[in-house]
Amino acid sequence: MTPAALRSQAEALRHAGRAAEAVDVLLQALALAPTDTDTYLQLGFALQALGLDSQACEAFRTPALLNPASVMAQGYLIHATQKAADWSQFDADLAALRHALAAKPDTADDEFGMPFALVGLPHTRAELLKAAALASRHVARGIRPLAPRRPPPRERLPNATQAPPRLRVGYLSADFHAHATAALLVDLLESHDRERFEIRLYSHGPDDGSVLARRVRAAAEQVIDVGPLTLAATAQRIRADGVDILVDLKGHTAGSRMAALAWRPAPVQVSWLGFPGTSGAGFIDYVIGDPVVTPLAEAADYSECIAQLPHCYQPQDRRRRPGPPPSRAQLGLAEDALVLLGANAVYKITPDLWAAWMDVLHHLPAAQLWQLSGGEQADARLRQAALQAGIAADRLVFAPPVGMDEHLARIGAADLALDSWPCNGHTTTSDALAAGVPVVTMTADSFPGRVAASLLTAAGLEDCVTHDVSGYVERICALGRDAAARQALRATLAARPAALYDTARFARELEALYQRMWDRALAGQPPAPLAA
Repeated sequence: MTPAALRSQAEALRHAGRAAEAVDVLLQALALAPTDTDTYLQLGFALQALGLDSQACEAFRTPALLNPASVMAQGYLIHATQKAADWSQFDADLAALRHALAAKPDTADDEFGMPFALVGLPHTRAELLKAAALASRHVARGIRPLAPRRPPPRERLPNATQAPPRLRVGYLSADFHAHATAALLVDLLESHDRERFEIRLYSHGPDDGSVLARRVRAAAEQVIDVGPLTLAATAQRIRADGVDILVDLKGHTAGSRMAALAWRPAPVQVSWLGFPGTSGAGFIDYVIGDPVVTPLAEAADYSECIAQLPHCYQPQDRRRRPGPPPSRAQLGLAEDALVLLGANAVYKITPDLWAAWMDVLHHLPAAQLWQLSGGEQADARLRQAALQAGIAADRLVFAPPVGMDEHLARIGAADLALDSWPCNGHTTTSDALAAGVPVVTMTADSFPGRVAASLLTAAGLEDCVTHDVSGYVERICALGRDAAARQALRATLAARPAALYDTARFARELEALYQRMWDRALAGQPPAPLAA
């Protein structure tokens, strides 16, 4: 078999849950073509599937060295090292990614731009736009849009007793199951005004039979499984269904089918919720944000027009309430410790963030850092990094992966949550607030670095938003020493602030935004920024 055929076989094995066999096949391919970069990338994916993140880093480093001009190779490498908590070459790897991105022509479409990797790293808004645009051009290359569909009017006829036809909104995602996106979205779907809006879900993911999946599906008038369809067929189905406003909920995240929008199946096309930043796609009209995450002054850094909701862009589920947390002993925590929660994925931890957390632990000797596990290898590296910073091993406790409801209940055992930067916690921050745990964040100068600030502002916890490292450390330490202040913040969260939890109002505000988009399309006007 040729190396390409072996790669295809290995990819099929990995997707079938047989990653160990995939590794064997890929080693055969490398024996035939020792410098084939695509084979090394596939080997990295297979090793990650086996939990061998350190070995995956080595597999990804080879194509990065063979092709230093490749944004994709550099992006896969540094994202893999972040997942492994391997910062041994962090500065050099970040510089290599930024250099490769800067050298790319603005019209290139020859490779995927790795915007998701960049989100978790120090970056500028211009860099994220360039990476996203490269990715969007790559996935849309060769696609010819369908013939334009003229927006049909939605007005009551003179002397008619019948209500005007409803606007048909389609949501496209792989995550209509027990997933973070569904957890955020479900209450909003249930709150849509069915007299004015018809809601359809275009799902290219599993139906896991969970309570959340059943709620999501019951909240729509129709759920169309486009999983078996090609991208072109997905677009044709959406066009045939007469969708007026198509909302992509994935963007540049794993499993995305955002490229279906390149066929222009709907008159108005929108990016929302899944990816924290611009799509970089000329075929998407609007990105939904709010005054904190997407200020209109930064319009030049978005390929879409910014459409602002008045409060936080992220919806919440009013019905999602945590059960009682397990005892601290059950969680491996000390009963008398000040428990500082780090619930964001390990890839969001940079050396500078880790240094700030170690500084906090030195200032708060009674504190334990309770970090979401990144797997055996990443956890071992973090333990070693703590020891090197002079922090005893028993002050770092790892929380293993558990189901969504169990996780929401257990994090209530924390005293305070420490947000990550430059990429904040998104659903992670929402989970902490829903569990009644105050969060301290530091803002960065981009969408992914302001999400927690948006959530905390809506929750009435503006004082927990900081803007530099010293302020971040000081605010954590001040709250760590002041149990009464923490309790006051918990009381604010227990009152379920309306700007965050009034889903009925959120639905009306979102629908008003959709209507403004539609009115412009109906009038033959191009998309334009829509201020809150």
